[in-house]
Amino acid sequence: MDMVSHHSRETAYDWVDQGGNGPTLCCIHGSGGRHDVWSSQYHLTDRYPLAAVDLSGHGDSDDIDASAGYSTLSAYADDTLAVVNDTDADVLVGSSLGGAVAVHVLLERSYTPDAVVLTGAGARLGVLEDLLAWLATDFERAVEFLHGEDRFFHQPAPERQAASKDRFYDCGQAVTNRDFRTCHTFDVRDQLEAIEVPVLAVCGEYDQLTPPWYHEFLADEIPAGEYAELEDAAHLVMVEQPTAFNDTVADFLERVC
Repeated sequence: MDMVSHHSRETAYDWVDQGGNGPTLCCIHGSGGRHDVWSSQYHLTDRYPLAAVDLSGHGDSDDIDASAGYSTLSAYADDTLAVVNDTDADVLVGSSLGGAVAVHVLLERSYTPDAVVLTGAGARLGVLEDLLAWLATDFERAVEFLHGEDRFFHQPAPERQAASKDRFYDCGQAVTNRDFRTCHTFDVRDQLEAIEVPVLAVCGEYDQLTPPWYHEFLADEIPAGEYAELEDAAHLVMVEQPTAFNDTVADFLERVC
């Protein structure tokens, strides 16, 4: 893991470059995750060098003292931009909470990427009240709920399901709870017209957490927005259908970058 120091903390990221001469990707994981959720995207690095971030409190990155909501989202944007600056990244790729981080950067920071890919994302990311309660009081039940049918996965291989659950337990209840509560406060539905860069919103057809119409809304409201729906996948489409996801992202980048 590489490390970058900023704002009195260190942020870890995995750097993979197989000699690709395309734009550099900076990939941002979702709630309770870490960099290795993007491991199937490392196959892209013969064309696109890639940095996969561990947000504060996740993986090998230092944690922050921040309340859920805007303060946490801003800190995660700082993490992302520190890695962007360290790697000269040109494209943001964000999943779920990571998508909210990418949109926050587009709307509130001076960095302008060449393109953005959002997956399992939305302009608003409200969380079920029951899930918020379980995240605070019954973490195991929350993790099991998220791995129910057509939430994180449609028809997952057992090893993918187990690896995903392990990420949550490695991250821990406090940080995961903060992540979801940060998602719950996120709402930029009235700001999307201000986004000027090309954005691809790509979803799994069965995703119940951030359903396809969330992504259609992003593509419709962002001036240079595009929409792609992939079959036989739910929320973590880049994990469940990595070849289709990678091909879709590469086609988008070849056209807009």
